[in-house]
Amino acid sequence: MDLLLVAIFSPLVLALAMVLGLPKALARSLAYVGFALPAVISIVLWCQYGAAAKESTYAFLTSYDTGLAKLGINLTLGLNGISMPLFVMAGIVGLAAGLFALQSKAERLNTYVVLLLIMQGGLMGVFASVDVFFFYFFHELALIPTFIMVGIWGGRDRNYAAMKMTIYLTIGAMLSLIGLIAIYYKSGAQTFDMIALREAVLTEVLSTVAQQYIFGLLMFGFGILVSLWPLHTWAPLGYGAAPSSVAMLHAGVLKKFGLYGLIQIALPLLPQGASHWVLILASLGVVGNVLIIGIVAIAQRDLKQLIGYSSVMHMGYAFLGVACISVMGSGGVVFMMVAHGFSAALLFLLATSIHHRTETFDLDEMGGLVKHAPVLAAFFVAATLASIGLPGFANFWGELTIFVAAWTQFKWLTVIAIGGVVISAIYGLRATAKVFFGPQTEAFDKVLAEKPATDLTWSERLPALILLVSLLALGFWPKMMSEPINDSITEIYTAAEAIVPQDVARN
Repeated sequence: MDLLLVAIFSPLVLALAMVLGLPKALARSLAYVGFALPAVISIVLWCQYGAAAKESTYAFLTSYDTGLAKLGINLTLGLNGISMPLFVMAGIVGLAAGLFALQSKAERLNTYVVLLLIMQGGLMGVFASVDVFFFYFFHELALIPTFIMVGIWGGRDRNYAAMKMTIYLTIGAMLSLIGLIAIYYKSGAQTFDMIALREAVLTEVLSTVAQQYIFGLLMFGFGILVSLWPLHTWAPLGYGAAPSSVAMLHAGVLKKFGLYGLIQIALPLLPQGASHWVLILASLGVVGNVLIIGIVAIAQRDLKQLIGYSSVMHMGYAFLGVACISVMGSGGVVFMMVAHGFSAALLFLLATSIHHRTETFDLDEMGGLVKHAPVLAAFFVAATLASIGLPGFANFWGELTIFVAAWTQFKWLTVIAIGGVVISAIYGLRATAKVFFGPQTEAFDKVLAEKPATDLTWSERLPALILLVSLLALGFWPKMMSEPINDSITEIYTAAEAIVPQDVARN
């Protein structure tokens, strides 16, 4: 049995079964299976990865005939050291988001869960696909339910947020698609298979001019999907309006699609084109995302908007790491993507738990919650410290590696990026102080008079605990992830460095 195939299609099959009208109790039980199975499979494959990776570049490589072989399209699944950590992260965050959703009081819960299962199946497919066509297809499969769920189950300004997300992300996806098709056409490989594309480009190099144009398309296309400044405005608005589980899956996992595409596809296939754009990418990421968005985050008074801006800000570090075009820089980005996936999902989950007790996201109407919910306070403090990059959490290793990699190439930008840690500490710790340790406000007193605040229930604690344990495990033992990442990136990038320069390149 191909476990990768099961991890992708089990949520989709169970979503279909729920649509066909299963009894609600049975449908609910199957939904738990749909979220748990990909997480369990991802961990099992992670445990087997070391031995499997010794045999080939991609472990667990399997190809299925789709009937589109003449177009170079086959469903090829496999995992290397870049995709494996993200595949595991997608499984774990999906499980946490699913558990949180199933215990929520959302209207039309079955429909909500069906869309979330489709989203989860698409996410697992993104990181398991070796074929570029299906890499893109599964992203779109996960993206479409996002728009629907924000528009129907979202909060304030949901219709405007859903429309803005749709416009921006559609433009980003189309630019990315044009760039991917250009690689297919220019490489002459007549296939979308990533392995074959790399071999074709190594054999017959794309011209520097072609690489520059194609990388530019991918940089801005993927950049919009990741919320590269100044094309980021859809993200804080969308996350602020999105239901909790959707924000957890999109900000935590789906947003990594663009960065993953740059590291797994664009940099290895278009190294000369990338070198033309790196200063622009690093400058936009650091000055725009880290500095400008960081300052905007400090000004926020809405907790969920604050977390949304924080998520956008931290993507600036990732763009700086990509711009290094190095094993260390890209390795740091992959590690940071995984860490950010866990911490962002945890913060969105806890923000909703705070809202359930205070009935507001307005920081000025909160205060003194630690007396009523000490466990919630402990989780939020830990999640905030992880997001800041405190040693002991996974985020620290990702950010530190990026800073070290960037120092030799972008000294002043690196200094600004390091300053971003101070900015994130300011808004993160201030929000924590206001919500939990500040004086209890009159608005919160009125809420307590009608409904006493309680601490986290186990339906909230369990998904939060899954995410926090993941952050701590990688924080204290980063080697379990860093070694396979480095091995794969070294192998891929060493081959890319051997690409013949422009004087023998073809047009």
